[in-house]
Amino acid sequence: MGSVAVIARVMPESPDVDLEKLKAALKQKLPGIQDIKEEPIGFGLIALKLAAVIKDAGGETDAIEQSLSEVAGVERAEIIEVTLM
Repeated sequence: MGSVAVIARVMPESPDVDLEKLKAALKQKLPGIQDIKEEPIGFGLIALKLAAVIKDAGGETDAIEQSLSEVAGVERAEIIEVTLM
């Protein structure tokens, strides 16, 4: 069993969410995060696009979406790409 690179988009609850605190909370929740970039959406809302390396196991991406969605200040999280390493 190898590893995969996962790209996820995390939508904050509102434009008022402190993105630096949210980034720190996401890194704490998912230690495999390698990079986080800000992606302007519109009307002052900025999504966070993150890259993480995880184990290539069944159900891992669903678990990551659920885990990231539970972080305070997150409206929703979705996996947008999975790539074998």
